[in-house]
Amino acid sequence: MTTNPIPDIRPGQSIELLKELHILTRDGKLNQDSRRKLKQIYHLFQFIEPLLLQIQQEHADIQLIDHGAGKSYLGFILYDLFFKAAPGQAHIFGIETRAELVEKSRQLAQKLGFEGMSFLNLSVAESTDSALLPSRIDIVTALHACNTATDDAIHFGLQKQAKFMVLVPCCQAEVAAVLKKNKGQALGKQVLTELWRHPLHTREFGSQITNVLRCLQLEAHGYQVSVTELVGWEHSMKNELIIAQYKDLPRKRPAERLAEVLQTLGLEEMQGRFFSSTH
Repeated sequence: MTTNPIPDIRPGQSIELLKELHILTRDGKLNQDSRRKLKQIYHLFQFIEPLLLQIQQEHADIQLIDHGAGKSYLGFILYDLFFKAAPGQAHIFGIETRAELVEKSRQLAQKLGFEGMSFLNLSVAESTDSALLPSRIDIVTALHACNTATDDAIHFGLQKQAKFMVLVPCCQAEVAAVLKKNKGQALGKQVLTELWRHPLHTREFGSQITNVLRCLQLEAHGYQVSVTELVGWEHSMKNELIIAQYKDLPRKRPAERLAEVLQTLGLEEMQGRFFSSTH
């Protein structure tokens, strides 16, 4: 469908897809809640589209990997708004561990005729060595990939030397757990410990520092990193957007700062997660 009577929806958008994603009701109506969802989608697409256009100037066959894809909400929207009109062999791969969601996504892609989409029942870690994925990866996305899946997506992107990574981090309690475990021996040694002395602050500070460490890790591998907020995502506290572009920047200083932050906060045991030997 190339036109639609609903002013909020972009021309050329698949009405059938929006119904399948429950953005439109079955009779094609857009209520207040779904209008907000659509605004969120378009806002995120605004950040990703320029990256896709930049890659397209270099080669037409853009290869995008969406980790922790879930129902492949993001992948379907990206395909509908950009990939279905892109020339060449541009392709989106959705990586998801839940087999039933992978099968549903495969069926929906087939139903819509979205031939440039594939869905793989793999963990992020398994996908790194999978022969089912192309050797060149242009862009890695991970939207609310839970627990350590965001870190696994970063490791994947580093191994594949992806040009871009677009990450909306989700709950990650590992750093908070280490802060909590080492709190007793850290208390009294330095005033900074007050930042995570109380349990609520431990959790919040752990989440904050996790993303700081992720940014330093990316910079320590030559990426230029920007961090912004996804406005309109008020229903979720997880609205931080990290965009990384590989530019082969100097690595020494961010690597030193990364090590220094880990040491200062008593997180040395996490060096293996944030220091990976790639590039």
